[in-house]
Amino acid sequence: MNYRHAFHAGNHADCLKHALLLLLLGALRRKEAPFAVLDTHAGRGLYDLSASEAARTGEAARGALRLADLRDGPLLPFIEALRAQGFPARYPGSPMLIRAALRPGDRLLCCELHPEDHAALRALFARDPQVAVHRRDAWEAIRALTPFPEKRGLVLMDPPFEQEEEFARLVAAIAGLNRRFRAAIVAAWYPVKHRAPVRDFHDALRASGLRDVLAAEMWLREPTDPRRLNGSGLLVVNPPFGFAAAAADVLAALTRALASEPGAGSAVTTVVPE
Repeated sequence: MNYRHAFHAGNHADCLKHALLLLLLGALRRKEAPFAVLDTHAGRGLYDLSASEAARTGEAARGALRLADLRDGPLLPFIEALRAQGFPARYPGSPMLIRAALRPGDRLLCCELHPEDHAALRALFARDPQVAVHRRDAWEAIRALTPFPEKRGLVLMDPPFEQEEEFARLVAAIAGLNRRFRAAIVAAWYPVKHRAPVRDFHDALRASGLRDVLAAEMWLREPTDPRRLNGSGLLVVNPPFGFAAAAADVLAALTRALASEPGAGSAVTTVVPE
């Protein structure tokens, strides 16, 4: 519970996660039936990029702020979604982006355990009947709050990876959720520091019995130094039709905009076929 996203808001990992999140939300909106979204590690929802936390790390300056003047291309829907929430002065977290995509009848459930961030998130949505904010453990909440009565929707998992067993917990949570709620789209963010842990993660997913799993990754440099966040990925279970191609275009554009070191790249790969 020590992790504070204010230091990292708008970094390259946020750009990947949120640009791809918007693709998934767009797919859900294409059908008329209502849907729900569970954001398991929601943070405070909105971040001031002029605050001392952002200035101290400079991660937003090397991430989303490099895209601030964008006017066309595959990243434009992402940047327009940020601008609608006050970017570049502020950076919206996933709860704000999800809320903006909801239609009447859709719902957002947010979980945040850190007391200060939970209070900020609760205040942000205090009078919003379509948003429920919980202060509870993410892994417990996944079991308690799914399946959705709507029978369709998205579960976004974004753990801080402060503990060594986080990959194993993620596999268990995804597999358990899929057994209870087969129709759910699951999107899980993960770090790419070194290739070996990511290979083990994908192997564990294959062994779990899951089907129809994609991994969309971007790395700013060759992922060989386990001490650095060299890139990140979004694992997607039950990806919507067309997601892989759209994600590949988005990540290629993001890599061109943010990466300048040798070995940079992106890929969308099948972890487990349908």
